[in-house]
Amino acid sequence: MSESDTAKAVRGEDEVVDLCSELIRIDTSNYGDHSGPGERKAAEYVAEKLAEVGLDPQIFESHPGRASTVARIEGEDRSRPALLIHGHTDVVPANADDWTHHPFSGEIADGCVWGRGAVDMKDMDAMTLAVVRDRLRTGRKPPRDVVVAFLADEEAGGTWGARHLVDHHPDLFEGVTEAISEVGGFSFTVNEQRRLYLIQTAEKGMHWMKLTVAGTAGHGSMIHRDNAITELSEAVARLGRHRFPVRVTKTTRAFLDELGDALGTELDPEDMEGTLARLGGIAKLIGATLSNTANPTQLGAGYKVNVIPGEATAHVDGRFLPGYEEEFLADLDRILGPSVRREDVHADKAVETTFDGALVDAMQSALLAEDPAAKAIPYMLSGGTDAKSFDDLGIRGFGFAPLKLPPELDFAGMFHGVDERVPVDGLKFGVRVLDRFLDAS
Repeated sequence: MSESDTAKAVRGEDEVVDLCSELIRIDTSNYGDHSGPGERKAAEYVAEKLAEVGLDPQIFESHPGRASTVARIEGEDRSRPALLIHGHTDVVPANADDWTHHPFSGEIADGCVWGRGAVDMKDMDAMTLAVVRDRLRTGRKPPRDVVVAFLADEEAGGTWGARHLVDHHPDLFEGVTEAISEVGGFSFTVNEQRRLYLIQTAEKGMHWMKLTVAGTAGHGSMIHRDNAITELSEAVARLGRHRFPVRVTKTTRAFLDELGDALGTELDPEDMEGTLARLGGIAKLIGATLSNTANPTQLGAGYKVNVIPGEATAHVDGRFLPGYEEEFLADLDRILGPSVRREDVHADKAVETTFDGALVDAMQSALLAEDPAAKAIPYMLSGGTDAKSFDDLGIRGFGFAPLKLPPELDFAGMFHGVDERVPVDGLKFGVRVLDRFLDAS
């Protein structure tokens, strides 16, 4: 890197921490029912930061308060397919009493920026803003057009964010063929000579479900053989305890082969306990990609202690592997039994792409330039992202929000967890990598 290039990168690095902290201080809690503050304030903040460096961002409000910001940056060669960088500005709720630092303070302490959204995903939002602002201030166009999108509602399935834009404003993404976003590009330290950077190339599909059992209402003092709560509870318990069979997709097989090579041993996906024991902090992320999953998350029934209700309900977070949706739904119906009515609250597909091509090469080269011990490898995300919506436009999505992390940091546990935080050095590393990545892509 030349002296002038170093000076340019430093400006982006210096700004990213403040940008991340300021974004966290904007409460964008998403309760899934429009009862939260919404993303409008964050959308306006982002639009202002982009307009300051000469862009013409647009704000799209899909529902009062639920807003997304999109802008296009002109590239050197406009005949080339465009790149999308997307991030969401909403976050899951947080209880301040549980946190060391207030979740919406954006406090900088112990070398980290603390707060809800620090890793999911206002860190990437801030890194994107920092890189874009620095490049435009210094007159450095990307090689091709880049669309940046800061989206509402990802934490509730993207209906009022990415899905709204794809369905109603697809022209915003004209010419876009590839995209990068969250939950990828973070480091897993094997040893001092090797750090693996996990690039998300696949993610599980989802069936968020409501389960309902109908029974006969009656007096709580009577003997009652037709109790909806009892029937539902037994079905939910069967589902919650069920262990779905291991199914190794091509992405997970590639991940295990690469990790096994780095560790100098073969990893057997059929031996889940042994395999996961070798993964340290990322075991939570990887473990759920070895099978379908269905976790009960809510129960509801009754209105008075001496009244047997006529209906009981439960909600379940179901996730299925690419290629295994039909098997998953058949297993659900078998486990639940005929007395349980199952209906989707929100459903979306699984997505998977190959780990190859010029964009992957650009990720690897950008990582290596900043970390000589880096090696990019593919992995599957157990959750879901807005990549599902953009896949409908034929956009090939990757998780690439680069962070070099301390080996002892429980990164996977930060997602939707207490004391969410991102290292300051990690943010600055991400800015440098993304800047190089844009030049190479």
